[in-house]
Amino acid sequence: MRKTIAIIATAALATIAVASIVSASSKHELVTQPVTIRVIEHATTDVVADTGKRGDSPGDILTWHNKIYDGDNAQQVGRDQGECVRINPDEGTWECRWTTWVPGGAITVEGPFYDTHDNVIAITGGKGNFANARGTMQIKARHGGTEYAFIFHVLP
Repeated sequence: MRKTIAIIATAALATIAVASIVSASSKHELVTQPVTIRVIEHATTDVVADTGKRGDSPGDILTWHNKIYDGDNAQQVGRDQGECVRINPDEGTWECRWTTWVPGGAITVEGPFYDTHDNVIAITGGKGNFANARGTMQIKARHGGTEYAFIFHVLP
């Protein structure tokens, strides 16, 4: 009986210790004030899967996993990954969602992307410091679409 109690007590203490370590290591400083984050995506891995009619057609899927650079485009500060579904090739529209990892966490966005003009889409959440994020992200094409400026307007 004493041996069983000792085993249970040891297991309980080990569980508490592990839970404390995990809790301490997963604490983040959540964004509590509006913040603007400017980064540059280098669109080097974009691939379109032709899943609809042959050629550019509704249902085609664009995927990527690109490097993210600081607002001065001087050094890599993160990465992103996501996908878009072609909605209307005649109007140049896609419906997209992706996650961008930046210092402090990750921000997830969703909304329309246009072949021919810049846009603003919704921040739908995040993780780390941005776990409760909401707000908008401006997308601005640069250098003929080989780079994009992402301007996150994050609200807590």
